[in-house]
Amino acid sequence: MSMINNLRAAVRPSRRRSADAYDPLRPGHAPSAVVDCAVYQNGRRVGERCSPREAAKRVKLAQQLDAGSFSWIGLHEPTEAEFEGIAQRFGLHPLAVEDAVHAHQRPKVERYDDVLFAVFKTIRYVEHDQLTPTSEVVETGELMVFAGHDFVITVRHGGHSSLQELRRRLEADVEGPDGVPLLAKGPSAVLHAIADHVVDNYLVVADRLQTDVDEIEYDVFANKGGRGTDVGRVYQLKREVLEFKRAVTPLLRPMQQLSEPLQRLVDPDIQKYFRDVADHLARVTEQVHGFDELLNSLLQANLAQVSVAQNEDMRKITAWAAIFAVPTMITGVYGMNFDYMPELHHRYGYPMVLGSVILICIGMYRGFRRNGWL
Repeated sequence: MSMINNLRAAVRPSRRRSADAYDPLRPGHAPSAVVDCAVYQNGRRVGERCSPREAAKRVKLAQQLDAGSFSWIGLHEPTEAEFEGIAQRFGLHPLAVEDAVHAHQRPKVERYDDVLFAVFKTIRYVEHDQLTPTSEVVETGELMVFAGHDFVITVRHGGHSSLQELRRRLEADVEGPDGVPLLAKGPSAVLHAIADHVVDNYLVVADRLQTDVDEIEYDVFANKGGRGTDVGRVYQLKREVLEFKRAVTPLLRPMQQLSEPLQRLVDPDIQKYFRDVADHLARVTEQVHGFDELLNSLLQANLAQVSVAQNEDMRKITAWAAIFAVPTMITGVYGMNFDYMPELHHRYGYPMVLGSVILICIGMYRGFRRNGWL
């Protein structure tokens, strides 16, 4: 797209664009990535689904009539060509646009002039019958939100965390907590609803992960001599928790900033709701950090149990080797074939030696058993 290409031209050679570039704002060009696009006036949806170009026109006309309105455009994994016209129409910063198109970004909230750009990591718990060393426990996606004065643009990456149900719920909420539709508060209300929706999913996933962690903990400390738990399962769950941790931890400070009075791009009535989102996020963060620390302890405990089990095995092997060393030594002495050896021609020499070997072995066995070596 032009803004991005201008930025890239300073650091790398520009690439030629097709003469017939895709423009979603031109008539007859309906972006396939657009999931839904609507205009909201006084907290209510006006008309049916429309194109981004038509939505921008409707909002501009409503502002001329002194009627507060905004547009909400939802996209799913748009290409640069599909997003180019929308970015130009709403004046989105090229750096934010590039982040939204290419994804794989760290959770954050940034401000570009009068536009807030938020990046959320979406998390989905993957159902599994039994945790294995290759089980996928959490699946991640990304959700980007551009919130301006009169528009909201959401860009979703991944096959889960659709916003259609959230949009319907907001449209049905004609009387908010203050008796006014929540959408009447403008784009910041949508930003809050999305943040709350994402964090609520975090809470659900954290509760499901608790079950997996408890199962691993039980297996580690069950009395199985350090051999009952596959360390690969513990390590795999730790990797999945680490992925969850990367999605949750960086978002805590931005959510707290959105609730501060100095944040003028957020409606003052909405800021208090961001405090609630920040509180929920802090709870999830503490849970995830707790999971990580507990799994570290479980890994160490499992390794310690394995070491103890190996030491017990070595003691048993050593004890049996000591017991068998007695008959080996005695029979080795009397097998040297010398003519002049004590008791070589004694009538009861053989049974005396054999009985001595048996008594010594029994005595050693009882001693090792008493000391816990066998």
